[in-house]
Amino acid sequence: MEQFASGWKRNYYGKGDVIVYRLRRRGEPSVFGANIKMLVYGDAFWPTYTTGDNTGLIATDSMKNFIQREALSYEGPDLEGCCQFLGAKFLETYPQVEGVQVSAIEIPYSALTEERIAFAPSGPERAMARIELGRKGTIEAASGIRGFKLLRLTGSAFQGFVRDQYTTLPDLLDRPLHMWLDLDWLYDEPSNALNSGSVSTAIRRMVHDTFSGFESGSIQQVIYQIGTKILAEIPVIAEVHLEANNRTWDTVIERGQETGVYTDARPPYGCLGLRLRR
Repeated sequence: MEQFASGWKRNYYGKGDVIVYRLRRRGEPSVFGANIKMLVYGDAFWPTYTTGDNTGLIATDSMKNFIQREALSYEGPDLEGCCQFLGAKFLETYPQVEGVQVSAIEIPYSALTEERIAFAPSGPERAMARIELGRKGTIEAASGIRGFKLLRLTGSAFQGFVRDQYTTLPDLLDRPLHMWLDLDWLYDEPSNALNSGSVSTAIRRMVHDTFSGFESGSIQQVIYQIGTKILAEIPVIAEVHLEANNRTWDTVIERGQETGVYTDARPPYGCLGLRLRR
């Protein structure tokens, strides 16, 4: 179910999975790839639901065409700016729209050489952005990074938890930790979301540095360290939400603490979340 920062909506509709690749082939070559969703709301669309009258309705196929064609006019490097650009342009084009929410997930490509002629998919983590705009301006600006897959060979423990008749897990003093992580954050002012991707770049670096440099007693402690570091070092972020999955691999065979063979973890998996505000 979709949610809007501006509050409950009795109706909304739009187009999702709109794929855009903007290729800059001269000057400083680059690939800007995004999977975009646009949702609109307003009383003008209510008759479509109640009587089938489509007089004021903008077809979702037209939305798809709008997004893909107007992407050519967006010259920035970041998802937030793209969402803001498309949303503002859509409101300008269609006066019957009361508000629009545009979200995008990065489709990342990295250059193979310094000449930046050839590229290949990168990741696995992908930046995301969500902007909601109304007739009075920007209502919400949110960003995030989804899909971190992080492996630490040593320096992770898990022990001292409740033991009862349901407990089979032994204390783990030094385990190889494999976790997945998603992050979302909100800005203190929506305008601070338009930062040419510098905040996402900084947070990606913080996640990597904290995970590799911090010896932990739980995944909860890891994500708390990441979250507090983000709030401490990036003052324009008002709130951060972290959600992790414990995907630590199953042990096949080990030779002491030196070498082991492992396989992908079987379901079910542990999931945990944390939300921090200033």
